[in-house]
Amino acid sequence: MKKLLFLFFAFASVQSLVAQNVDEIIKAYHETIGGKKWDAVNGMRMTANVEQGGMKIPVEVVTLRDGRMYTKVTFMGNTMTMGAFDGEKSWSTNFMTMEPEEGTAETSENAKRAMKEFPNALINYKSLGYTATLLGTEKVEGTECNKIKLEKKTMLVEGQEVPNVEFYYLDKENNVPVMVEAEIKEGEMKGKISQAKFSDYQEVNGVYIAFSNSNGIKDEGAQVIQFEKVEINPTFDEKDFKFPKK
Repeated sequence: MKKLLFLFFAFASVQSLVAQNVDEIIKAYHETIGGKKWDAVNGMRMTANVEQGGMKIPVEVVTLRDGRMYTKVTFMGNTMTMGAFDGEKSWSTNFMTMEPEEGTAETSENAKRAMKEFPNALINYKSLGYTATLLGTEKVEGTECNKIKLEKKTMLVEGQEVPNVEFYYLDKENNVPVMVEAEIKEGEMKGKISQAKFSDYQEVNGVYIAFSNSNGIKDEGAQVIQFEKVEINPTFDEKDFKFPKK
C-alpha cells in the first residue's frame, strides 16, 4: 500500500513539474516577444510583395485583437480579398467571377471560436480554456525545440464537432515558435499535416514579429512570404472587413 501511495505521489509530482515547465516555456516566449507591451497592441497590418511567375504580387494582411481580419492581394491591377472575417461572417472573392462570396455557416462559426487568439492561441491558452502539454523536445531543421500540444475548442466539420489540436515547436535557445503543425480536417487535403514556419523575428514598436512566414503541407512544399513592413495599431477602413453590399 505504501509503495502504491509513493508511486501515486511521485507520478503527481512529475505531472505538476511538466505543467509548470509548459507555463515557464510559454511565459519565456511571451516575454521574449515583448511581454506586456502586447497589451497595447490592438491590431497589425503586414505587407509584402510575393514573387509568382515572374511577377510581384502585393499582399496585405490585417488582423485585429477583436478577431476581425482580412487578406488582400493585388493581381493585374485588381485587388481581391482572399479571406475576411467581420466578427460575424467570413467571406472571400471568387477568382473566377471576381464577385464576393459568403463563407459557409461552419466557416463563420469556426472563425468566431478563434476570435480571441491574438497574437496567437498559445500565449492566451489559459484564458481561452485551452490545454497545453509539453511533449518533450524535437529538432526542426536542425534547431532543438520544445514541442507543445495545444488542445483548443472543438471545430465544426460537416456538422460534427471534431478535435482541434495544434503542435507548437519553440526554439529552446531563442524562446520563439519556428513551426506550428495541425491536421487538416476537411477538403482535398483532409488527413494531411499543415505546416506554418516562422523566422526573421524583428522588433516593431517594442514587440517582436516573424517577418518570414512559410505555409504549406508537410513534405509537399510551401509558399514563403517575406513581409517588408509591419504596422502596429494601423488605421483602417471598417468596410474592408464587411461583406460588400450589392
